[in-house]
Amino acid sequence: QVQLVESGGGLVQAGGSLRLSCAASKNIFSTNRMGWYRQAPGQQREFVAVITTDGKTNYADSVKGRFTISRENAKNTVYLQMDSLKPEDTAVYYCNALNIGTIQIYWGQGTQVTVSS
Repeated sequence: QVQLVESGGGLVQAGGSLRLSCAASKNIFSTNRMGWYRQAPGQQREFVAVITTDGKTNYADSVKGRFTISRENAKNTVYLQMDSLKPEDTAVYYCNALNIGTIQIYWGQGTQVTVSS
């Protein structure tokens, strides 16, 4: 079993920055694709960014050029650096792990990000 714990959310003004963290309970990056998703009120959860087991990254068009996903293997932690934030980025952000062998999926509890205009 894998536990994922997000942190770093909060309230920020438009144009500001936040860095989200996702701490995994054990070293899983060699077998799990790690991702960030978000869900705004009344909307479906949507993909934000992903980092594969070999370090390749991909982003949703809405955040490309503003957000950066990275990981720190020694700390079993994935980050989402969010710059130039917009009010439409307001959502609960969730960390996700997908085991590429078993296809088991794990989710964190989410962290709220609110961007004021």
